[in-house]
Amino acid sequence: MAEGERVALVTGGGGGIGRAIALALAAAARAVAVADVRIEGAEQTAAAVAAQGGRALAVEVDVTDTGSVAAGLAGAADALGPIDVVVNNAGWDELRPFLDTDEAFWERIVAINFLGAVRVTHAVLPGMVERGFGRVVNIGSDAGRVGSSGEAVYSGAKGGVIAFTKTVAREVARSGVTANTVCPGPTRTPMLEAMAAEDAAGSKLVDALTRAVPMRRLGEPEDVAAAVAFFASDAAGYVTGQTLSVSGGLTMA
Repeated sequence: MAEGERVALVTGGGGGIGRAIALALAAAARAVAVADVRIEGAEQTAAAVAAQGGRALAVEVDVTDTGSVAAGLAGAADALGPIDVVVNNAGWDELRPFLDTDEAFWERIVAINFLGAVRVTHAVLPGMVERGFGRVVNIGSDAGRVGSSGEAVYSGAKGGVIAFTKTVAREVARSGVTANTVCPGPTRTPMLEAMAAEDAAGSKLVDALTRAVPMRRLGEPEDVAAAVAFFASDAAGYVTGQTLSVSGGLTMA
């Protein structure tokens, strides 16, 4: 590890918001472990970081599997150094009315979006506490703050992420470790673009979301990444247990 360089790990870093976060952290002089279940996407992000002069490593990690998390984090630490910043960004959802969902769907939503963040945090937190420095940044969602039609279980999982983050923040506040949540609003990601392209209903939904945002545009991954970079910075050392909405004013409460 270069002198003064801190190491960040970003789950779900293979594309979309995760890739933008990895690039933003690299621009802030962080070495970045790009963790994703899709190793090809992680490798592409790592290459993008390297192209802008940063250090990065692609790591295959399935956040629903404790063994995979342990192996991936150990490999990242061996190659780059101890993990000082973790960004739990890995997530998955499909728009479905609650009554059209089943237990298998619920379990997948919770395993990725909530327990994934719990697993990764549990693995990196002891080292942060021992070293007296750490930044935990969890990616929630405005769905977890105010609800979202068609995302009942996802909203519940992201609400759980928010509450989990606040509790971790309280427990480690005296250890030099902070924990905060960034909640994106409607954001232009490959998943949203695929939804818009799928059928007329998807296109109308995206148009309606755009009109509902006071700024009259969807968020970009870079908008979310900027908020994460702040929480991950040394300058945010007195900010913990907070939930920041990045929504163009769509939610203000």
